[in-house]
Amino acid sequence: MKTYYDRRAFEYDDWWLGEGLYADRDRPGWSKELVVLAGVVAGLPPARTLDVACGTGFLTRQLSGFVVGLDASPAMVAMAQERLPNGVVVRGDALDLPFADCAFDRVLTGHFYGHLAGAERERFLAEARRVAPELVVVDSALREGVTPEGFQERTLNDGSRHRVYKRYLSPADLERELDADILHSGTWFVVGRNERRHEHTNLGG
Repeated sequence: MKTYYDRRAFEYDDWWLGEGLYADRDRPGWSKELVVLAGVVAGLPPARTLDVACGTGFLTRQLSGFVVGLDASPAMVAMAQERLPNGVVVRGDALDLPFADCAFDRVLTGHFYGHLAGAERERFLAEARRVAPELVVVDSALREGVTPEGFQERTLNDGSRHRVYKRYLSPADLERELDADILHSGTWFVVGRNERRHEHTNLGG
């Protein structure tokens, strides 16, 4: 999957913007909901935020406060850094975050959690909770006509094919798995937030 996203970096925003291979896809309401999603992220209170698997920084740039982006792809890191002139973007492993305990106020991750299965999911959640008391997950909403979970074959502009694990998440999934409050539930996107400030303080003691 790391190879796939590194090779996809220069066309990744086509997915957000409905361009390139996505230009002919029927996604009713996508553009309007994307504006709402950007508003949800921009509306989060300013904080020291780590955006895990930040990609090109498409959503990261909406965050207020001191922002650090992390991605495994060197190409993604370079593109995201251009969008975050006042932030820092580093290359790193999302399942082994290169930061000290309690280094941030918030971890945000967009369209990464839904690519994690089983043990990887638990490992990410443990790492996110280690470095910050708050976790915000943005991901693809479960909707009619999609398989909730499984492997997908994806083709890039260069014709290469890649096998990627993907889950589509319902609000109930985020409530159950993250004990999350739902900040947005739409046709295309779902956003959940878990805040554990009291527990965080106790661990720090």
